[in-house]
Amino acid sequence: MAYWSGVALGFSLIVAIGAQNAFVLRQGIRNEQIFWVCLLCATSDAVLMGVGVLFFDKINAVLPSIENGLRIAGALYLVYYAFGRFRSALAEASVLQSMSGLTSPLARALLNAAMLTWLNPHVYIDTVVLVGSVASSYDDARWLFASGAITSSFVFFFALGYGAKRLSGILSRPMAWRILDSAIGVLLIMIAWQLIQPLLTGL
Repeated sequence: MAYWSGVALGFSLIVAIGAQNAFVLRQGIRNEQIFWVCLLCATSDAVLMGVGVLFFDKINAVLPSIENGLRIAGALYLVYYAFGRFRSALAEASVLQSMSGLTSPLARALLNAAMLTWLNPHVYIDTVVLVGSVASSYDDARWLFASGAITSSFVFFFALGYGAKRLSGILSRPMAWRILDSAIGVLLIMIAWQLIQPLLTGL
């Protein structure tokens, strides 16, 4: 029971399309470094969930003091990455290479995935705080609950990454990539605004 409750909570937290999911989707469509990007995202979730289960009380007390810094850093990086997508949408040569055999370096893909994961304050709230707090209510079965949440993360990211490859045929046209990159750019700007808005309203 605890395991499947963890699976259900895990899926409910990560199924929404955010910056991290949009990046995994794009990597999957481009067929670039899918395995390693999915592994990094899922492993990051697993580490953060484990930390939440182990140290929920202490981290919950510390998190408010670092959340503002994470919001600012995350918003800045999302804006930077969004403009990269806008440049890609406007550069015809870049779009035409999207379905070619050229792939971006593994280090760059992993760096982008790591930044989109670890600079997002919502990741900490979902994994460390929410999973950690709910897991604590299961007492001796808390690690069984956490393992269910971790399982959902691995299943989701690898399904998203490799499932996106099926869209590669649809997105074989340059205009489709322009639309996709533009849509991702707009999504990232919206997420960045959502991150920074609470800080601006508090001024």
